[in-house]
Amino acid sequence: MQRRLFLTTSAAAVSALTAPAVWSQSTPKLTPIKFTLDFRITGQTSPFFLAQQRGYYKDEGLDVSIDVGSGSVASITRIASGVYQMGLGDISSLVEFQASQIGTPLVQAVYQYYNRAPFAIIGRKDRGITTDFRSLEGKKIAAAAVESTRRAWPMVARKLRVKDDYFQWSTTDFASRDNVVVRGDVDGATYFHDSAVSLFARMKLDDLSILQYTQAGVNLYGNAILASNAMVTQNPTAVAGFLRATNRAIRESMADPAAAIAATKLREPILNEAVELERWRITRQYIAAADTRSHGVGDVLKRTLEQQVDEVVEVFGLKTRPGVEGVFNRAMLPPLSERMYTA
Repeated sequence: MQRRLFLTTSAAAVSALTAPAVWSQSTPKLTPIKFTLDFRITGQTSPFFLAQQRGYYKDEGLDVSIDVGSGSVASITRIASGVYQMGLGDISSLVEFQASQIGTPLVQAVYQYYNRAPFAIIGRKDRGITTDFRSLEGKKIAAAAVESTRRAWPMVARKLRVKDDYFQWSTTDFASRDNVVVRGDVDGATYFHDSAVSLFARMKLDDLSILQYTQAGVNLYGNAILASNAMVTQNPTAVAGFLRATNRAIRESMADPAAAIAATKLREPILNEAVELERWRITRQYIAAADTRSHGVGDVLKRTLEQQVDEVVEVFGLKTRPGVEGVFNRAMLPPLSERMYTA
């Protein structure tokens, strides 16, 4: 009787050990984050797809979905509406948005992606446009209706001491911008410098002039990783995890661009690898700008951001001035040692 009981108990124990341990090991629940890009899927944002492809977000306990955007300004309202928890958006536009709000900011920047805004006007040399901004006088420049490079033009005009209407705007959509430049319908167009790679593939660089806003003395921070107030206050651990994973992927993208582009092509197979590698080559110059050597990628210099806030408030005639601490929240940044990058 005792031997039969022992055999029965032993068999049950062996069965329990070999069966799937569903009852003893439950898979940790991942925190969902909906992330909006500023625009299409290209090499500009390849680190986000590298982080996703290599499982870095899941390693941080996150289930991250990445959607295409409709402009770096629109990302802010997407996050403020609560539809998205995080995204990539223009920090000058964030200052404008916060100035129009009352109370606690609905959206904050938590990681500075473009350490310098890649704003540029690309012009045709055969239309008399050179690298001197004054060559734009009286010209016809294409831009989307709501677009951060166009919106930042008054800051350049102010530096140059010229009127905002120094040239004529021709409103077009993003998809048509290259076409109107190539056909000669306009003399030039606004671009993120790295976005102009699509134009460079259709026109010789020798036939174009690149007028970077930084060359006019306008030192603006560009698109930053943004987070909703709800995420920052209710789940800062998730935000910090997202930034750790993304920062890790940014550094790896710097070291191995081909791997980052390959990960991006998994999401957008029609991408041309050579074109996107060139795009990323330009992008990383703005991510790891010169002054990041002191404070690492992802962070800002307080004085530089203060000057940008002051300029946005003055140029756009904003009634209130957002505080820099509310615009940029560095509390969830990875440690400096993980954000240093040497070209």
